[in-house]
Amino acid sequence: MLHQDQFRDLRTLTAPDSNKTVLSGIRKLAPEIAARAAEIEATNCIPPDLIDRLKSAGIFRLFVPRSFGGLELALPEGLEVIRALARLDGSVGWIAMVAGGGSLFATWEARETYERIYRNGPDVPVCGSAQPTGMAKPTEGGFRVSGRWPFASGCKHAEWMAGFCLITDDNGKPAAGPHGQPVVRGFALPAQNWEIEDTWHAAGLKGTGSHHIVLRDVLVPEANFFDVESGVPCVPGPLYPAVKQLVPMFHSAVAVGIAEGAVDELVALAHTGRQQFRATTPMRDSEIFQLELGRISADLRATQAFCEAQTASLWHHALAGTLNNEDLAVESTQAATWIAAACVRIVDACFTLAGSSAVYETSPLQRRLRDMHVAAQHAAVQQRQYVAGGKLLLARSAQDAGQA
Repeated sequence: MLHQDQFRDLRTLTAPDSNKTVLSGIRKLAPEIAARAAEIEATNCIPPDLIDRLKSAGIFRLFVPRSFGGLELALPEGLEVIRALARLDGSVGWIAMVAGGGSLFATWEARETYERIYRNGPDVPVCGSAQPTGMAKPTEGGFRVSGRWPFASGCKHAEWMAGFCLITDDNGKPAAGPHGQPVVRGFALPAQNWEIEDTWHAAGLKGTGSHHIVLRDVLVPEANFFDVESGVPCVPGPLYPAVKQLVPMFHSAVAVGIAEGAVDELVALAHTGRQQFRATTPMRDSEIFQLELGRISADLRATQAFCEAQTASLWHHALAGTLNNEDLAVESTQAATWIAAACVRIVDACFTLAGSSAVYETSPLQRRLRDMHVAAQHAAVQQRQYVAGGKLLLARSAQDAGQA
């Protein structure tokens, strides 16, 4: 891990002025995002005009190469933007995360396909589903693809969408790789080629519009496919060769942002002078409230520090050209899993401390609660991911013992 001072040095050396411009644009959008929270929830998506404002602010070009008109931000700066948006609204932050991650995965496409994606400029919303629930059968000119993919966040406003498939043989049976495992490939198509099923009726992150997307025996050119295990980016850049190592920290940025937003809401509630039923003093004057708020604040600072330290470590490896390392993927996933669970505890504590007023739909704290719990259900940060971290520790200790 890098020391905090080294983290700041990296930011100073690599951060373009674009980051400040994007954050300034977010601050200007903040009142509108807050005012439209109920609309976002009710419609199960970010309103199109707000998507246009986010696009103008640069949200969809955060990690697009400068050679294609993008911002190509350093990892800490890009995640800072995502975190800032999640602090305002969980769904908006999630869409920014998907946009950032989508543009990174797009670099694995063939160059001709990549140029098609960004031929009209860098502000291209890209989304998709990471579950390999499709089947791709080889045919002349490419593959015949059919499938139904869940959790396609942002599909209602996407311009390109991606899915993952099992490659089959001519008889439609899954093909086997060199070690007997199924062959999985990703692919992307323009959004108009996909069907969207209205399935996103969820407990939280309602505005992400994470519906199912469907293809029915569609011919997909081979140039639109990419290798999920050994993909080689078609454009140069420190982040593009090893997306798997980065994805967990995108989730961490959203989780920390939602937790920060919950603490903001709790403090704002206390400053209204609210005095809870049967309490002898207003919340802000109660030592019990102050004690619990102090504990919450300490937990929040721990998640912030862990997120920043792991992000700085990844960026350091990216600059050194050593990012494509399986141990780093395990470490990032371990960090993100802990951060997500810690942020759940923080948001739960804020909700509880707010008392009965938080149960109403008008309270932003109940929305933070639902958003955080749904975010923590994602496969990338499930508690079972700790298994890999435990195996890594055992392997390293055994190696150290053998060298002693």
